Amino acid sequence: MTSITISNKEIAGKQLGIMLLALIGLGIAGGIAVNNLMAEGHAVYNTNNLGLFWGFPIVVYDYFLLTSTGLAMVASMALIFGGEDYRPIIRRALWLALAGLIGGVAVLMMELGHPLRALWAIPFSFAFSSPLYWKVMAVSFYVLSLLILQLRMLKADWRMQDLRINAMVTLVLALGVTAIAGVVYGSQSFRPFWASGDIPVAFIFESLLGGLAFVFFFTYLAYAFNPAAVPESVKRLFNDRLANLLALAIFIHLLFVLARMSSGLYGNAEGLQVWQTLATSPLFFAEILIGLLLPLVLLMYPGTRTRPWAQIMASLLVMNALLISRYEYIIGGQLVPLFKGSWAPELLSYVPSPTEWLLLLVAIFLSNAVNAFGEVTLRLGREG
Repeated sequence: MTSITISNKEIAGKQLGIMLLALIGLGIAGGIAVNNLMAEGHAVYNTNNLGLFWGFPIVVYDYFLLTSTGLAMVASMALIFGGEDYRPIIRRALWLALAGLIGGVAVLMMELGHPLRALWAIPFSFAFSSPLYWKVMAVSFYVLSLLILQLRMLKADWRMQDLRINAMVTLVLALGVTAIAGVVYGSQSFRPFWASGDIPVAFIFESLLGGLAFVFFFTYLAYAFNPAAVPESVKRLFNDRLANLLALAIFIHLLFVLARMSSGLYGNAEGLQVWQTLATSPLFFAEILIGLLLPLVLLMYPGTRTRPWAQIMASLLVMNALLISRYEYIIGGQLVPLFKGSWAPELLSYVPSPTEWLLLLVAIFLSNAVNAFGEVTLRLGREG
């Protein structure tokens, strides 16, 4: 009993250290980014008026948004279908969903020209024909649903059956936000690289993969990457059902990526020629071979799938692969100019500016600070 108490105190102390480091990093990265934005405005972003309007900040925002909805899906389905075996991960997954969303939305606000105006202008625009309008509205209700679930779980004796209706609402909203995010891109027929009816479904599987990877990584982080401190109930879950689900999600996402690449390489629609460049880039090979295939092997091979180091590495590699995938999809879809002329090259070029890279750090530091705060104050690993 004494050793468990000491272990919990040590873990709480390390979470406070993580929160402090994250806040320091947030202050530095956020301060420099805000200063650059105040000095130069939107010119600090390397976008242009030739057709590349959404840059790296949108990539970061969508990455964190889809990861958040994936975490909410994992927690909601665990509440609805999973049973008591999934109890150890539910509160942490829901809090991570909030933390990730806060980080992503913060970056979006810094990308907008008038972030405060957007808070009232978008909801009251009544642009019912725009997927972006419905995306904002769905995200608003999604946040409210996450908060209600978290508040109901503050009681030490919360019961899963009492939360199933709330979980169903959260699941529907998470699926809705993710699907609408897919429609935003998939419905743009003037950009064949994006346009496809399967994009909303692909986004759902991609977000589920991100949610599972984040559950693995941040659960181990909560116990300071010390496997001995991880409760037996969590180990059983990680070594059996969740490891299988993560491997399956990696495989399905890999199929979507390879199928999209094959269609792009052999398609003749204007805009798909960008695949000739993307499919031969080192970043794409790193995503496929290191970010997806290597984790899949680690989780399928019996000698490694139950090893904590392999689960941590697999989840970390998947998290990075999904960021690369999001970057390739959003940026790649804009590299072919919409209106060609002597003023526009065959393919546009884009490299994130230093300020845009800082916004990625802002999202990471802010999300980690919020998550560590929850670990310390809400005791997210508590099973009761």
